[in-house]
Amino acid sequence: MRRLKVGLVGLGEVAQITHLPILENLADRYEIAALCDISPSLLQVLGEKHRVTNLYTDYKELAAQADLDAVFVLNSDEYHADSAIHALKNKKHVLIEKPMTLNHADADAMIKARDEAGVQVMVGYMRRFAPAFTEALEEIKTLGPIQYAKVRDIIGPNRKIIDQSSTVYRFTDIPKELMEDRWTRRSAMIKEAIGEVPQDIYNAYGLLAGLNSHDLSAMRELLGMPKRVVSATQWNGGGYITAILEFDGYFAVFETGVDEQCRFDASIEVFGKYKQLSVKYDTPYIRHLPTTLEVKETIGEAYHEYVKRPTLKDPYTVELETFYDVVTKGIAPKTTPEDYKQDLELFKMIADALLANEQ
Repeated sequence: MRRLKVGLVGLGEVAQITHLPILENLADRYEIAALCDISPSLLQVLGEKHRVTNLYTDYKELAAQADLDAVFVLNSDEYHADSAIHALKNKKHVLIEKPMTLNHADADAMIKARDEAGVQVMVGYMRRFAPAFTEALEEIKTLGPIQYAKVRDIIGPNRKIIDQSSTVYRFTDIPKELMEDRWTRRSAMIKEAIGEVPQDIYNAYGLLAGLNSHDLSAMRELLGMPKRVVSATQWNGGGYITAILEFDGYFAVFETGVDEQCRFDASIEVFGKYKQLSVKYDTPYIRHLPTTLEVKETIGEAYHEYVKRPTLKDPYTVELETFYDVVTKGIAPKTTPEDYKQDLELFKMIADALLANEQ
């Protein structure tokens, strides 16, 4: 089996807990050949831990490393587009964490760079690769006309879960000017997407693009794109959002928020007349906590409930196995940049409804 040489840009929590260990577990498919981070201390520690000698503090230099087959873009959202485009211009395949970009202009620039290079870009929506979610895609075909749906994601701080379950290296040697540049970029990118809006709606858009890109992307694959956002409201400075979405023949409720509880409450529930499905997710920061599919069904006089857990293999592993096939077999990924642009449209629809509710 051919091994792909990959470089990782961004060595934060998700890289340390998820991507680096899984790449090592999939050593028959992948070789970690380069690392990049703006923290020199973190770069040195992880280089030694994972036996990688090609270390960079500039993603442009990593992208130029000649022997790399692919680049994983795992850094802060504001640098996703630049990091990916430089990799693409160097003819590297790209796996990019969500949110792929914060606006359409950057998404279009990435698509252009991909097409010119003749390589692939796959967006890291691991929830859509969860085996239970894949089973739900088939199970929903037996549901009949959909009556109602609920999409929910209410979580506590990831840090509380991570600090109890993992060892994550964090250093404070990031240059101050780079931290300031991050927030300047973020402001400009979100304003490009939704214009000048009150700070709470600006914050809500950031929540939608961050945490909720997972929820809304999976919802789209399961249910399709909603026709419109009927209404939406936010509170706690944009930290909580509720919206009503219209589909053909039914409506869905979307709810999200971040509190201080040490738990992860995320699900998609779909109701038919005689049957309902619920895909339930747990925190991705503890690998192998199962995603489950709950089925409730009435047949004649009998009511049935059962839970399907297809495997303990975590969604990230399935995702990286899929990316390997995308690169080596030329398979088109389902989580393409074009697919992601529909999420940008949905973020904007919800943001517009939030703004209309405040006027």
